[in-house]
Amino acid sequence: MLHTGTTKTLLIVYHSMTGGTRQMVEAAARGAASEPTVRVHLLPAPAAQAVDLLEADGYIFGTPENLAAIAGLMKDFFDRTYYPALDRISGRPYATLICAGSDGHSAARQLARIATGWRLKAIADPLIVCTHAQTAEAILAPKVIGPDDLKRCEELGAALAVGMSIGMF
Repeated sequence: MLHTGTTKTLLIVYHSMTGGTRQMVEAAARGAASEPTVRVHLLPAPAAQAVDLLEADGYIFGTPENLAAIAGLMKDFFDRTYYPALDRISGRPYATLICAGSDGHSAARQLARIATGWRLKAIADPLIVCTHAQTAEAILAPKVIGPDDLKRCEELGAALAVGMSIGMF
């Protein structure tokens, strides 16, 4: 495999209250970590800062869909970092992971609009895992993401990392 010779950083920012999104981003991080020239930086949204965005070469954003939107703590991350990163990360690749109870597309559209403002380059359609949680009890219960969905997350992380490594993105 052709490598550029320089280490790239993949920043994964996420929020997870019931564990589903965390499982998804951890799978993506495992996939990305299989690329030796990519360093994976996995951060919960409250800990992530604008400097983390500026120092990274690519991104994965992971969020549950809450009330047809990205999670509040992901929104807080974007609110805190949007203007400090504006016009400074244009053209960098990103991917989206969404854990949803029924749909996930509203959260995906919201995140895509933010990424468009930053002029990021989507490397894949949003990867949405539907848990079919519809009752308050099911929505608040700990989630277990199935092996097939985790494999898709891992493959997405690996694809982004390889693309960054070879200079495709």
